[in-house]
Amino acid sequence: MLRIGQFTDTFIPVVDGVGRVVQAYAETLSAMGHNVTVVAPMYDTGFQGGFPYQLVEFIGTSVPGLKQYKVGEAMLDAHYRRRIRMIELDIVHAHSPFTAGSEALRLAAVRKLPLVATFHSKYYDDFLKTTKSESVAKVMTKFVVNFYNRCDEVWAVGKNTADVLHSYGYEGEIQVMPNGATMRTVHPSDIEEVSRRFELGKDPVVLFVGQMDWKKNILTVLEACAELKQQGKAFHLLLAGQGIDMNAIRKKIVELQIQDRAQMLGHVTDTSLLDGLYARATVFAFPSLYDAAPMVVREAAVMGTPSVMVRGSTAAEVIRDGENGYLCENDPKDLARVISGILENPARRDAVGQAARETIPIPWSRVLETASERYERLVALGKEGRLKDKRRRIV
Repeated sequence: MLRIGQFTDTFIPVVDGVGRVVQAYAETLSAMGHNVTVVAPMYDTGFQGGFPYQLVEFIGTSVPGLKQYKVGEAMLDAHYRRRIRMIELDIVHAHSPFTAGSEALRLAAVRKLPLVATFHSKYYDDFLKTTKSESVAKVMTKFVVNFYNRCDEVWAVGKNTADVLHSYGYEGEIQVMPNGATMRTVHPSDIEEVSRRFELGKDPVVLFVGQMDWKKNILTVLEACAELKQQGKAFHLLLAGQGIDMNAIRKKIVELQIQDRAQMLGHVTDTSLLDGLYARATVFAFPSLYDAAPMVVREAAVMGTPSVMVRGSTAAEVIRDGENGYLCENDPKDLARVISGILENPARRDAVGQAARETIPIPWSRVLETASERYERLVALGKEGRLKDKRRRIV
């Protein structure tokens, strides 16, 4: 049994991809008998009990322009300092190079613990969008590389994602540790509830689940659906999620005159409803060029729903075109072409969806068995004094 610290800048009740990965790590590792502590900025002062792991929060403040996210300096929170001093750890795992990652780095250095860090996101793209400056984005990316250079082991959620970190200038070895999925079945009543609540009838459904942020390439989905409407195709577009561009997306739906086909559902927290959405969908449209190994594609596959993604994108690493999913060019007309073909051939779509279920999702228990082995190896190396001291290394 190991005492494992999971450090993240996004966690409950924020349910972006990284936060959900950390939640799955914490729940699965706890079920395996490990003692898990999650460290994250405080998002909600409400009751946060009932978890099989410890949640230790530090005071956070909203990020300008991204109010749903928090940042903070853990060591400035006296209550956090008192709590974390009482918690013993064998290994530290950072899922972010920012405020939580800095605290993971500090704690690993002070206690001489092994430090693992997972690379999840295309940070350069985020920096460039926020600052509108390539030079500033490059400087901030250098900070990210410096963080990973100071870790004992670096993981990435896919080979393509590892290539992104290498392209940033990281020269060390990267262990691929894929994201898993929660394997479950949907109750037929949940599918019926989706059809009833959103008045779908028997029409096909194009589904998008994720942040309502233009960086997810949502505009391509909207324009493709406008093209499908012009072709006279019967369908409904459902968009589930929240984000900074919700109002702009709503306006674009009206501008494209697809408001009679499109519904924005907001943030869906009910697991049964979300499962029903995935299962009711004919196709999951996720043309993001930003995402690395999106959880939502795996969740759709669990429900037997195939995804259509952009050819060559990091997100599409798991897709074999026409076998367990579909690929399109980064073009609304081509996305519309692919979706149209899916709608016209439901038998083929069902076969591809079945293949997606069989080949894409990996149970979290299997992923975390491998992760536990890596943890145990690093803890053993640390006790033997065989880990290099990288804490003060500067790029």
